[in-house]
Amino acid sequence: MTRGFLPAVLLLAGSSALAQQSDPRIDSLIARAKALELATPYVPPPGDALEHHAAGFAKIVCSAVFITGLDPAFAVENVGYFTAPYAERAKLGKPVIDRAHSAVHVTLPSGVTRTALFLGDQGCVTLPAGAQSPSFTPIRVKNRVSDSSTQPWPTGDALPQEPVAAALDTAQLRRAADTAFEPAAMTAALVVTWKGRIIAERYGDGITLRTPLESWSMGKSLTATLMGILIKQGAYSLWQPAPVPEWQQPGDPRAKVRIADLLNMSSGLRIRAPQDPDYDPAGPYPDHVYLYTGGINAFHYAATRPLQWPPGSVGRYRNTDPVLVNYLVRLAVERRGEEYLSFPQRALFDKLGMRSVVIETDPYGDFLTQGYDLASARDWARLGNLYLQDGVWHGERLLPEGFVRFVSTVAPAWAADHRAIYGGFFWINGDGAWPIPRDAYYMAGAGGQYTLIIPSHDLVVVRLGHYRGAAPGTESLKRALSLLLAAVPAR
Repeated sequence: MTRGFLPAVLLLAGSSALAQQSDPRIDSLIARAKALELATPYVPPPGDALEHHAAGFAKIVCSAVFITGLDPAFAVENVGYFTAPYAERAKLGKPVIDRAHSAVHVTLPSGVTRTALFLGDQGCVTLPAGAQSPSFTPIRVKNRVSDSSTQPWPTGDALPQEPVAAALDTAQLRRAADTAFEPAAMTAALVVTWKGRIIAERYGDGITLRTPLESWSMGKSLTATLMGILIKQGAYSLWQPAPVPEWQQPGDPRAKVRIADLLNMSSGLRIRAPQDPDYDPAGPYPDHVYLYTGGINAFHYAATRPLQWPPGSVGRYRNTDPVLVNYLVRLAVERRGEEYLSFPQRALFDKLGMRSVVIETDPYGDFLTQGYDLASARDWARLGNLYLQDGVWHGERLLPEGFVRFVSTVAPAWAADHRAIYGGFFWINGDGAWPIPRDAYYMAGAGGQYTLIIPSHDLVVVRLGHYRGAAPGTESLKRALSLLLAAVPAR
């Protein structure tokens, strides 16, 4: 059996070393989960796996070309292997870029064509097979902040002229940046802040401080932030049962799933994900990925999965949980009579000065920030600093007191398996996988996308890269982090 439960760094870096010898720790995870498992059926996603890969391929190239501005040939070779594995691309037709209609088409050997359509501020959307348009009306999301070039960092992009503190080793900082940009790493952007100030910054060819880059599952941490804002506003409480409409029939055991369980990746919902310890790639197409590629109503699909385990008992990295938190975000915003698609801009991005973020949706206009999101490195640094500052920005508390502590504390269901690696849609350095203090926590996305928050050193480190360089990029970032810690004094 293939072992799919690797350390987060290897998984998110796209490691191909999935075949593992029997590992007592993994065997223990599987045994404990089986002892708690409920007698519910598993129904795999419908459709053909290669067609799903084609849909993912079209969408990835669409985003790379129309949002990031990459050359199509470069995108085909180097970005987004998660929903369109590189080996599968060889079985598909070459993506056709239709600039007149802002679309990308990928055709299968069977003649079926899958299409992704660029919708402006909603990014690129995977259309259902045969569809010509989405099932919602895209909107223009207005940016209400002033010109970034004239506004001081961090809300703007104008940097201070004063030299950095003498306590910093600037030569070491340069070496750290050099290390992060080793050629094989394919690093696209690096931004390092200390006490909120940018102390190191570098970009790859064709990338600028405003370029939205593939960010993948760092969007899960963005999802947590939107939920935190709603909790602060009184729309929800962290420990209440999640009011998912599909779970409200009398006797539905899913009604016991709390919002905290969803944020902790411990809802217990039954799907297949490549990160499961007993995942077998020879099995059905994984629901975890189908929530990206299916061209479906992602909220309804996630909400109709049965329980595999009692809520809060088993921790598994599965996309159902962030999808359902996004569902709750939409319900709360629309219940107040507000426009949903512009909510992140109003509630968060305008306040922090995040001008580059593109959140993509399913064909029904539901945010897919479990991983379909793009943003510049500076914008991820802004979000990281919001957490470094305990959810306060320019004196305004955006996140409720205790929320930062919640997301950066090991989730109980993961702790039960002695895995101090996951909190509330944030990863935790509790196993020392990174050469940084164990109080560090971080956003992470497939392909080597990271925003690391290191409270003990007042550091936020953002590294974004092209997917092909994920494994060497992660290793070069580790070496760079060691240099950074030597260059910056502890708090």
